[in-house]
Amino acid sequence: MSLSPEKLKLLKKQSHSLNPVVLLGAKGLTEAVQQEINVALGVHELIKIRVNALDRAERTEIITQICTAQQAELVQQIGHLAVIYRKRPDKDKAK
Repeated sequence: MSLSPEKLKLLKKQSHSLNPVVLLGAKGLTEAVQQEINVALGVHELIKIRVNALDRAERTEIITQICTAQQAELVQQIGHLAVIYRKRPDKDKAK
């Protein structure tokens, strides 16, 4: 799933007012954190995550792992904050 430039711009605009809903600390990316991210994406579609890794490359790797595991798109990464998006499956299509 690749986001169009228009959709990406809209999501970035919407993300400004968001507070981080998931904080990754010293224990890093655990299964419990992945489950919490999954729940947050299921409810909100667009979430902000704070990754407290010291190294920039490590932060980027963690964010990539999250997006891959959650089948989500990275909207924006600024410093320790990442905004990711996963479209909720339509309930009407499931019927």
